[in-house]
Amino acid sequence: MHQFDSRRIALLVAANTALAPLAIDAYLPAIPALAESVGASVHLTELSVSVFLFGFALGQLVFGPLSDRVGRRPVLFGGILTFMLASLAITQVESLEMLWALRFIQALGGGASVVNSSAIVRDCFSGREAAKVFSTMVMIMLLAPLVAPALGSALLYLADWWLIFAFLSAYAAFVLWLLSRYLPETRSADAEVAGPRQILANYLAVLRHREAMGYISAVAMSFAGMFAFITGSPFLYMDYYGVSPAVYPFIFGANIIVMAASNRLNIRLLKRRAPQQNLLWGLGIQLVTGLLLVLVFATGLDALAVVVPLMTLFVGMQGLISPNAMSSMLDNFPGMSATATALMGSIQFSCGALAGVLVGAFEIPSAWPMVLTMLGAALLGNFSVRVLSGSALRG
Repeated sequence: MHQFDSRRIALLVAANTALAPLAIDAYLPAIPALAESVGASVHLTELSVSVFLFGFALGQLVFGPLSDRVGRRPVLFGGILTFMLASLAITQVESLEMLWALRFIQALGGGASVVNSSAIVRDCFSGREAAKVFSTMVMIMLLAPLVAPALGSALLYLADWWLIFAFLSAYAAFVLWLLSRYLPETRSADAEVAGPRQILANYLAVLRHREAMGYISAVAMSFAGMFAFITGSPFLYMDYYGVSPAVYPFIFGANIIVMAASNRLNIRLLKRRAPQQNLLWGLGIQLVTGLLLVLVFATGLDALAVVVPLMTLFVGMQGLISPNAMSSMLDNFPGMSATATALMGSIQFSCGALAGVLVGAFEIPSAWPMVLTMLGAALLGNFSVRVLSGSALRG
């Protein structure tokens, strides 16, 4: 287990995991231009984020167990290749329906590749060591959403929205080369191979595991709150507050800086605190911030200078929530890490997609759908982890 270089694994896995945030965030500044190109409203074009998340969730659910069965590398490479080709096809899209369809296929490939990231870490490390590698991985991975909107904005000004998807295709090709050259097969040769019936039994085993479902609920609700913001942020900042596509990436990037800071803090705190303690801190801060956002909009104090810091603090708590929830959950399933990760990722991204639908589908020209969805998610996350994982949290 210790023959793997933790830094190299973290770097390779982060490069792979970055496919998802790049695919989600790089085109956000271009959504108004893309909406015009496909002849749809900004709100309906924003729903392509939710379509991507649903595809991403399904990709993890289907290909996670396959990875446990045939190995990490074949599933990983197939997923990246699908992502690469779909990204290229999106450059030619002319209708909203075609955009949604290709985003779904792109996401299936992304899910197949990214579900392997956590499984690879779990193949090589466990316990606090795994939590530290997850934190390092997430820290590096955060560079993707930090630079993605700025990169998307630059590509938008350089040519048009299609160049963003051409870049995604090129990045996928680079990751494919990188992993094929430097990443060994990490799945143990003597690992038990599960058949379809066993896979279903494994999924049921995770779903019936009370403590694990508490961690999954916590990270899923935290994701729902974050994707309510991500889906609604192009409307909130560019339409509601009148921020330009050139300035939007800088405001969006503030979220990632806070997330990186909370990740860094998590790595330090793990030296003397259990991952579960850090998880509760992150969820608690998110809930307080959600309540403050509702208060700010209810009292008419929703100036951009007030809303941006609160949004960044809410989203930034991912750095304390995700790595700790993931490592705590996976410690319960050492023999089927990809399957457990797949279910966690599937629930997590499905909740993110549903939150995005709540924000965008009704086309309400207001910040309330986003703010109320964020608060509701924070309430559910705090409640479920305490109810389901209570004894483990106290231990």
